[in-house]
Amino acid sequence: MQYKWMALLVVLISSLMGMINISIVLISLPAIFNGIHIDPLNSFQYLLWILMGYSLVTATLLLSFGRLSDMFGRIKMFRLGLIIFTLGSILLYLTPSTGDAGAMEIILFRIFQAVGTALFMANSAAIVADAFPRNELGKAIGINMVAIMAGQFLGLILGGVLATIDWRYIFLLSVPFGLIATLLSIKLKEISIRDVKTKLDIWGNLAFMGGITLLLVGVTYGLMPYKTELMGWHNPWVVLSMISGAVLLVLFPFIEKRVESPMFRMDLFKNRMFTYANTAGFLASINRGAVMFVLILLLQGVWLPLHGYSYESTPFWAGIYMIPLTLGIFIMGPVSGALSDKYGPRWIATLGMLITALAFIFLAVMPYNFSYIEFGSVLFLMGVGSGMFGSPNSSSIMNSVQPQNRGVASGMMQTLNNTAMTASMAIFFTILIVGITQKFPDAMATSLASIGASQLAPIFSNIPPTGALFAAFLGYNPVDTLLAALPPQVVAQIPSTTISTLNGTTWFPTTFANAFLPSLKISFLFGALLSIVAAILSAMRGETKTVETKNLNTEDAQNIQKTGK
Repeated sequence: MQYKWMALLVVLISSLMGMINISIVLISLPAIFNGIHIDPLNSFQYLLWILMGYSLVTATLLLSFGRLSDMFGRIKMFRLGLIIFTLGSILLYLTPSTGDAGAMEIILFRIFQAVGTALFMANSAAIVADAFPRNELGKAIGINMVAIMAGQFLGLILGGVLATIDWRYIFLLSVPFGLIATLLSIKLKEISIRDVKTKLDIWGNLAFMGGITLLLVGVTYGLMPYKTELMGWHNPWVVLSMISGAVLLVLFPFIEKRVESPMFRMDLFKNRMFTYANTAGFLASINRGAVMFVLILLLQGVWLPLHGYSYESTPFWAGIYMIPLTLGIFIMGPVSGALSDKYGPRWIATLGMLITALAFIFLAVMPYNFSYIEFGSVLFLMGVGSGMFGSPNSSSIMNSVQPQNRGVASGMMQTLNNTAMTASMAIFFTILIVGITQKFPDAMATSLASIGASQLAPIFSNIPPTGALFAAFLGYNPVDTLLAALPPQVVAQIPSTTISTLNGTTWFPTTFANAFLPSLKISFLFGALLSIVAAILSAMRGETKTVETKNLNTEDAQNIQKTGK
């Protein structure tokens, strides 16, 4: 096998593994929480940190690891990442505790796993760019982008299947991927041009990592109840955390302009294509993260129960019904990469984002009890748009920098994408919870009155919006928990037909949907707006101006490192 194809194969396996790991947990949360015996209605903080902790650590470490790779070699750092990720997967499979302790162990093991993910993701695009000639780079990165985007949605299918067997299998799945990729990586050669004079950017790291962490911690706990309030935005610690995080992120670019060896090369943003393509990619990644979250919430919490699926089976079927999205990406990813090599990335990426915007608009006008033929068609359209955008956009970024800067450029690109994925959860959680907070009490009172259970309204209407959202997200009916908390004499006065209705698969999803639909439409329209802005940025990036370089073999690279020429 030619070296370039071996390099691509190893990167493909690692990219697929890393992205599957994100979404497989997303859809398997019901099985995980049941497996460790956590009450879903009162564990919203665990939900957020199991999901966001992994992405947060990955995003904050990518830049530093990209810099380390430029200093010490991409292959070494890449291989180390695979080993750490595999060990983290084994630890997650062996999670020993249950309850709150089990949840904390999963969060910590996921953070450890994320360190490995950051190491190999920071180097993936750069390894491919080093191995392929310029006229084939778009096709190669296009294939890798298919693995990245399709992996996010393949994880939904695999998670739905494995979660019905044993929640631990969703973590065990990553182990053979990691072992195979690690063994194959032994055949990779260190052909990158090392920048041995560079140093670690300690102040930049502290500002970036601290800023993102504090901001997201503030948003997370702002969405949770505080004292007598349904949300915690007035919590002084939330306010302090968000302000501190925002200040650090504002200071970050000024720090990077002054330190000797900045981890975030602000000078690269003088390149128009690099700037516009990265910004468009950032917005597209916000949407991609939101699509997974919002559509799973819609399917598991509303549509599937309304169509007779048991709550236990909703994760499996939600994954199955997301297949059209994956198909669209699979079909268009390689095609758009090859087309961008021939015609340039500008208009292909622009058209992809316009198609994605159109798909978001179609979703916004659909009722919550939609026809699946229409829904599946829109998902396929969205997959086509995402596939058209991803690979041309990434190849234009990697083609716009010098070979010795590909490590840091790859790290910057992946950092922006992962930061966007993490931020998307915070953004769309906020949109949905703020809307549900306003609508849910009235929707609950009206729904209870319609079945002759108005006496339960004061109790049921006090479900925190985060609890209602969490229940819907997990495909979980909280009625059992609420009824169990009532005095037996109160429950005895409720007619058996009413109890049956409350525990059925349609009452809570319908009640929740009436409160959920307005904010759902807003989130889809916001996604359309972001896609349109990304399309405009793609069109403004200009025509392709790639850096003229030849591919270096091992001897060439070593000579350059020795002579500096």
